[in-house]
Amino acid sequence: MPRNLTSPTHTSSSGSSTEYNFPALIFGVLLIIVIICGNVLVCLSVYAEKALKTTTNYFIVSLAVADLLLAVLVLPLFVYAEFQDGVWSLNMTICDGLMTMDVMLCTASIFNLCAISIDRFIAVSVPLNYNRKHVDHRQIVLLSATWILALAVASPVLFGINDVPNRDHRECKLEDNNYIVYSSVCSFFVPCPIMLMLYCGIFRGLRKWEEARKAKLKRGIQACQKLQEAAASLPPLASLPPPLPPIIEKDFSDINLEELDQDPDPIDHYPTECKDGPVNSLSYPDGAYNQNQNQERKRAKINGRERKAMRVLPVVVGAFLFCWTPFFVVHTMRALCEDCDIPSSLISIATWLGYVNSALNPIIYTVFNTEFRKFFKKFLPKCC
Repeated sequence: MPRNLTSPTHTSSSGSSTEYNFPALIFGVLLIIVIICGNVLVCLSVYAEKALKTTTNYFIVSLAVADLLLAVLVLPLFVYAEFQDGVWSLNMTICDGLMTMDVMLCTASIFNLCAISIDRFIAVSVPLNYNRKHVDHRQIVLLSATWILALAVASPVLFGINDVPNRDHRECKLEDNNYIVYSSVCSFFVPCPIMLMLYCGIFRGLRKWEEARKAKLKRGIQACQKLQEAAASLPPLASLPPPLPPIIEKDFSDINLEELDQDPDPIDHYPTECKDGPVNSLSYPDGAYNQNQNQERKRAKINGRERKAMRVLPVVVGAFLFCWTPFFVVHTMRALCEDCDIPSSLISIATWLGYVNSALNPIIYTVFNTEFRKFFKKFLPKCC
């Protein structure tokens, strides 16, 4: 991402002497270990567990790969520079390679977060056409675009935009302020609003689905109650269904969303006397009724899963904004206002926060997932 990464935000002012930043070294090594372990576990779980081989999880694997490469290719050199108090002691070719990988991988990480929001939006908007088990053409295009666009954002560094006259070889950073603004817009200020709008659309879509689901349940209860009343007014015959169980007599106002979450299609769990009685005895041509019922059940199951997944929405959005907003705001301000006095410690903290997001991603997207938790509970005791 558009960053000053190995940002020598603070160069040594004492000539040849360099102060060593041991807290940065310790924190950096721990961060690298956490990122590697967390993202390797994500990739391993999806590879080994059949229940986790879903299209949404393939997007999460793509995110894990971006964060994993960041921890292996970028963070060691960044931590090394921070350990030397921001002084760059390696050659500038390595610095340019580091800048390229950093911009590309951080951008890929954010673009993957955006791709996950797009994938979930599609799953809610067109659930009947959404393939959860196999990656289709649309999802392949989305995954490919994530990495191609990330490479495109980073390519100017690869082609020498950092090679400027009178370059200070004690610092490894992005030298072109216009490029810093450009990459910030591409990597954050455009994807972030898109992601927020998509999640808002998902939330609104699921709320509408819940309201329709409640209305369907209410109509079903009323139909069964009418059937019960009609049956009670007739002479007792052996062919008539027995009285409906008490559950149908339950007032609809007592039904809450938590009860609805227990079953994607609560209508299917009506007592069979009501469900299979005169209400459903009408005939439909070419099995249209059964086909429509199957579509409704499929829609309910998909939206039920998405609604449960959306419970982690505040965590996803909150962590993303908390980690990346300070970095992009600080570095964009630094590029736009060269005369502004921004403390080097603030720049360093903002940069570290961006990297911390790569450690949080596997936690956010797996700990809140039941299947991932089951795999971790099986795997970790054996491994440790």
